[in-house]
Amino acid sequence: MNSFADVDEVIRCFDAKDYLLDLGTASAIYLAVTLGRPLLLEGEPGVGKTTAAKTLAAVMGTPLVRLQCYEGLTAAEALYDWNYQRQLLSIRLAETQNAAIEESDLYTEEYLVDRPILQCVRYRGPGAPVLLIDEIDRADDEFEALLLEFLGEAAVTVPELGTFVAERPPVVVLTSNRSRDLHDALRRRCLYHWIDYPDPSRAVAIVRRTVPGARTALIEHAAQFVSYTRGLDLDKPPGVAETIDWVSALVALGVADLVDADTEQPLAGLGALAKTPDDFASISEAFAEYSSH
Repeated sequence: MNSFADVDEVIRCFDAKDYLLDLGTASAIYLAVTLGRPLLLEGEPGVGKTTAAKTLAAVMGTPLVRLQCYEGLTAAEALYDWNYQRQLLSIRLAETQNAAIEESDLYTEEYLVDRPILQCVRYRGPGAPVLLIDEIDRADDEFEALLLEFLGEAAVTVPELGTFVAERPPVVVLTSNRSRDLHDALRRRCLYHWIDYPDPSRAVAIVRRTVPGARTALIEHAAQFVSYTRGLDLDKPPGVAETIDWVSALVALGVADLVDADTEQPLAGLGALAKTPDDFASISEAFAEYSSH
């Protein structure tokens, strides 16, 4: 699949892969694919940004190329690099044969190593790959500047070889947890969409798809409680991913419903929700109040 007929088709295709899209996110994905524009998805951790890109690749039947961002990420790890070992071997071989070798001889496509971004630009398979640039907010400001040519022109310039332009521009999805502000130059090159926490009823539908072994009452009460915890003063409020993990843990612990369960059983699985000691204490206290009503 190279494109979608309309937004409803996006929703149907994602639904077939057990990813329930809201209208806003489906519209953003449809426009990104149709217009050939990079899509910046922002939202709290655990709301499904990364999974949306993975599901998009599965729906389109095209490769997913993932670039996980981190502090200190460089062009040599994200765009392209040179095969230095092979270059060294060529130099030694030339020396043994008393042959002259110029520096320009060592910087040809033969020695070029495609990293994720150049790999997508030079992709020659059917369709276009999906490039996931995950957690762009974890990378340095300087790395954003390296992306501007690619995001704006689907091109990468290698000074020694020239500019490579994609025959079929990849579908680019950038995700951000907004741990820092991104530069305006990057934002201007992307379509933008904020993915919010789903309301409890939508969270129930998502978890039911993901944890089919859980009873409806357990899923409903777990979703309600997780929604309540986001109003607490937590370091890391739980997202949908944590809700899924918690319900899976409760099923493994043999909990059929939070209302009738022994308090100790759900507490044993709270490590799926709380990721810091302070959060664990706050959520444990909140659950004790919740279970007493």
